Amino acid sequence: MRIPYQQLQEEFNRVLLKLSFSPEMAHTCATIFADNSRDGIYSHGLNRFPVFIKHVTEGLVIPSAVPELLESNGSIERWDGKLAPGMFNATHAMNRAIALAESNGIGCVAIRNTNHWMRGGTYGWQAAEAGCIGICFTNAVGSMPAWGGTSPVLGNNPLVIAVPRTEGHVVLDMAMSQFSYGKMQEYELKGEMLPFPGGYDEAGNLSTDPVEIRKTKLALPIGFWKGSGLSLMLDILAVALSGGRSTEKISAEKYETGVSQCFICIKQPDMHSALIEQILAFTKESTEVEPEKPITYPGERTLKTRLDNEKNGIPVNEEIWMQVKSI
Repeated sequence: MRIPYQQLQEEFNRVLLKLSFSPEMAHTCATIFADNSRDGIYSHGLNRFPVFIKHVTEGLVIPSAVPELLESNGSIERWDGKLAPGMFNATHAMNRAIALAESNGIGCVAIRNTNHWMRGGTYGWQAAEAGCIGICFTNAVGSMPAWGGTSPVLGNNPLVIAVPRTEGHVVLDMAMSQFSYGKMQEYELKGEMLPFPGGYDEAGNLSTDPVEIRKTKLALPIGFWKGSGLSLMLDILAVALSGGRSTEKISAEKYETGVSQCFICIKQPDMHSALIEQILAFTKESTEVEPEKPITYPGERTLKTRLDNEKNGIPVNEEIWMQVKSI
């Protein structure tokens, strides 16, 4: 089933206005949810919307809250998100990082007490559209083991790096696990196994079953010990810059809320676009393992999916779509 983008966005907006979101906040959040589905990130678009609404009705997300500036130090700002919707806070924080970069060449904005930002890549695209290099990351509830451990003490802390490009921005959006939990949900909804091991089952064995992995909350770190180390460092950086809560403190709650995030922008007149094109061309010279699956740069398939879904409508899970329409 495919739904036109505008219809999807309007339905999200309708529900949020009913929940006392301001028109500006409702529009921002509804647009991000619709954009995520449009770009093929269904796990953080329509599929996540009912969970977001549940968190709003339970008071975990406060639609009347607005972020507060705590400290300004040159090109660095620190904010308190006041548990406002994570997408609104993240959009605001990246806008501030862009403004600082416009004035100083670089801007860094850290925010504490915020909520899930949905697709992290959203804010990489936001920076790139403004002509900036964007780097952002967040910590999260524990959902991975430290390497050599058996309990979920590390967050699946996403890292986003974006570089503006006329022919299509290069945007890397990666979780610290082999498969994000949202991606595992997509496989679960389709009744499919993962193409590679993605975590551990209850017996401690590597598994391709998304249901088992989502049950144990023991996702496999990318690069094994390297992903484990990178996740830890992102948690440390987010807390050091924001003064907010760590994965340990977030995991002590029933739901993931009150997370810490960081948004960095770099702006310079010359991005050396010709050199970037050389890098991408050289990378694509590698012989494909499967000719029908050409080598792509980060963000290329997202852009292709976006154009297809804008033309033909956005694929939706019919059960979830009807659930949203009934709210």
